[in-house]
Amino acid sequence: MVTTNAGPATALPERARPRLSATAKGALALVVTVLIWAAFALSARALSSSSLLPADAALLRFGVPLLVLAPALWRRRRRIAAVRPATALKIACGAGVPFFLAAMYGGSLTSAAFVGSIVPGMVPLFVSALMVAAGKGLPRGTQAVGLALIAAGVVALVWRFVVPLNTQVLAGAGILLVASGLWALYTVGLKEVDLDPVGSIGLLCLPSFAVMALLVLTGVLPTGLASAEPGDIGLFLVVQGLGVGLCAGLLYAYAIRSLGAERSSTVGSLSPVAVVLLAIPLLGESPTAAVLVGVPLITAGVALANRRPRTRTAAVPLPLPRTQPEVPDHA
Repeated sequence: MVTTNAGPATALPERARPRLSATAKGALALVVTVLIWAAFALSARALSSSSLLPADAALLRFGVPLLVLAPALWRRRRRIAAVRPATALKIACGAGVPFFLAAMYGGSLTSAAFVGSIVPGMVPLFVSALMVAAGKGLPRGTQAVGLALIAAGVVALVWRFVVPLNTQVLAGAGILLVASGLWALYTVGLKEVDLDPVGSIGLLCLPSFAVMALLVLTGVLPTGLASAEPGDIGLFLVVQGLGVGLCAGLLYAYAIRSLGAERSSTVGSLSPVAVVLLAIPLLGESPTAAVLVGVPLITAGVALANRRPRTRTAAVPLPLPRTQPEVPDHA
């Protein structure tokens, strides 16, 4: 009997094929999420030189996720409608139109490094203030150290614009602080809802798109979408609509399930560093001495502020601004 080497026996068994582990997939999802967060800060700065207006970018930011997720959101309509009005308002204001316009306008007056550092960096401080106001107690240990480092980093960023006085940059930094405070409100609101990431995206984007469309249709906010450059539309559609609006929330939720909230938030704190590095080739921004001092302080502070306390009596962890709740797999 003659045998040959040809045949199905030469194929590798299914289990022998290399596959990514759950941890590796979670790490990959987290890396992509950090890059998307950095792209948001870069686009906030780039909007000032774009043919798009802030209202146009907002329509793309909130409209694209609604279009892509329409069938899934329809299946969740009852759960979304059942969210308490006060909680829904925190989410819609905290990450919706007010936040978006504040981040875009503040970015136009400052730099990508300011957007990427101040907006996410100050969130733990604002969340801590909200928790103290609600009677949850003061932060302790490494969290308190982290909050102090964040404050020191922000002071380092803006100090060089105080003497001599630069009102434009200081005004932009103040507006970015408002945006950060709004996102802290959104973070607290997310902890109060029983929705998966898809439902949370719908709860944010539905009222935000409706409000923005109303402002544009009534002429309160101008629009240049009809005459905008196709390249600008495509860029903001991908970065804001698909990236920030859709992928960031879903990928970060997956990373949390795969790696845990503490590891995800610690790696996620590198977002300001990514913004500074990417702004050099993409926007031609050169990091100043203030940025080189302030950004590492903020990054270290965010990482410490998000460390999970070892005891039950310690302060409540302060999540990063894009954190999604840990939930079961969504449909």
